[in-house]
Amino acid sequence: MAPSHVLRCCQRGLAWIPVVFIALVVCWSYYAYVVELCVFTIRSTCEKTIYLVVFHLSFIMFVWSYWKTIFTKPVNPSKEFCLPKAEKEQYEKEERPETQQEILKRVGSVLPLYTRTGAGAIRYCDRCQVIKPDRCHHCSACDMCVLKMDHHCPWVNNCVGFSNYKFFILFLAYSLVYCLFIAATVLQYFIKFWTLCRRKSAENCPKSELQDSHAKFHVLFLFFVAAMFCISILSLFTYHLWLVGKNRSTIEAFRAPVFRNGPDKNGFSLGFTKNIAQVFGDQKKYWPLPVFTSQGDGLIFPTRLVSIDPEQPTVVLHPNSFSAEVQQSGSLSESQNRLLRDNLHANEDYPEIVAVKSDGAETLAVCTESRS
Repeated sequence: MAPSHVLRCCQRGLAWIPVVFIALVVCWSYYAYVVELCVFTIRSTCEKTIYLVVFHLSFIMFVWSYWKTIFTKPVNPSKEFCLPKAEKEQYEKEERPETQQEILKRVGSVLPLYTRTGAGAIRYCDRCQVIKPDRCHHCSACDMCVLKMDHHCPWVNNCVGFSNYKFFILFLAYSLVYCLFIAATVLQYFIKFWTLCRRKSAENCPKSELQDSHAKFHVLFLFFVAAMFCISILSLFTYHLWLVGKNRSTIEAFRAPVFRNGPDKNGFSLGFTKNIAQVFGDQKKYWPLPVFTSQGDGLIFPTRLVSIDPEQPTVVLHPNSFSAEVQQSGSLSESQNRLLRDNLHANEDYPEIVAVKSDGAETLAVCTESRS
């Protein structure tokens, strides 16, 4: 036990190396830009002031979103997805997979579950001993099940999922703005310093504009580092913007989620506008800020029903009558009611709401095709 515990502690310590590396690069870039470029190199007060103001705005937003991405803890499945004590003991004693699946199906019949394994079984994590909600996956690095897991990012030493996916997108956006601004404003001085360094004689050197000092090395490397990070971040940021528009995670992009009717890569897509709102929320004024505004609770997600579930009887209702009946029956959970209200208010064309009943439990899904 002791050696494994020590090994685990060492792994956790080493996992912070990429974060420390990024922090050191950011600190050096701040010194190189503010001190070496703006203070010692740029002589125009107006230019210097504009550069410093814009730089600090992008720097603050970049550091803020990076901090939130790192230190926002991943969200785990709630207790209602854990097996009850009797079923858990029965599941652990049972050796036949078929009987174990019957136990999971019995427990899962009262839970809002739409996705299955590739073989059509209930998704269960033996490590965490919990039934996985839709879009939930187990992270081996964090050793936990993470709601709407996207990927584990070593550069933030954290799992990117439901709780911090918006922060991660903003981190990519502001880091791209940060690098682009540095590269664009440093370019003219990079060219001058580069020309200065390449000259073998200083007869034609513009000494009145730039001095041959140690600042030139900071400016040269600052441009190279900013350009390098800009290129790498741009591709990653573009890819995740595409994922947000499709309402997919990185895992779902490589392996389509499997529903009871089979795999469907667009099963959670509600349309471009609603897909963005799923991550950034309804209030656009909060979109640029690294504060949590994502819709839902990470346990239940509205789905785009391509075909009706053959395992469960369904009934298609008008939104107004459905909402009234739900309020009277009280059979939906608070999170489901919230999702229902959000979709009713967000869609002016009134989507079809499909109530799916199974063994006395009632869940919901939203058809994105509007009425003509």
